[in-house]
Amino acid sequence: MKGLVFTEFLEMVESAHGMDTTDELLEIPTLESGGVYTSVGTYDATELVSMFACLAEITGSPVDELLTGFGKHLFVRFHSMFPQMFEGKSNVAEFLESIHDHIHVEVRKLYPEADLPHFTCKKHHPGLLLEYISNRPLAMFALGLIHGCIAHFGGTETVSFKLLGPKDYTRAEFLVK
Repeated sequence: MKGLVFTEFLEMVESAHGMDTTDELLEIPTLESGGVYTSVGTYDATELVSMFACLAEITGSPVDELLTGFGKHLFVRFHSMFPQMFEGKSNVAEFLESIHDHIHVEVRKLYPEADLPHFTCKKHHPGLLLEYISNRPLAMFALGLIHGCIAHFGGTETVSFKLLGPKDYTRAEFLVK
């Protein structure tokens, strides 16, 4: 997983919970990286999952809620850092329909080694049906990104969520309507 996700997460934690909490996350003994991240590095997603579990213990908030909140936050940051990926997209549907064939193609140009989740998007009356498939258990993070997208475009859409397959948060379906 790209270090950009890690560095943005840690900045969000510091802003919301302070440096002491951030330091506590970085001192988790099982972090293979030793808690040192750069935005251009690549790190094992299990480290991020471990930090979310630790943050849940510290804050008393459910991991799913934290992951969803981070997804919303990161969508705003993505818009700020990569405005070119939003060009020509005027609403939620246009943006979501472009994830796999446009946005992820552009991400691969910037980060050729990125291991991105697979999204399929189909029109589904009355809305869009997105399927998320990943090697990482981050479906709730994807849900947060979708909510961030809706907020960004000022949409009124709602999202229903269903885990698929072995219920390990690596496969999910989102109905946006």
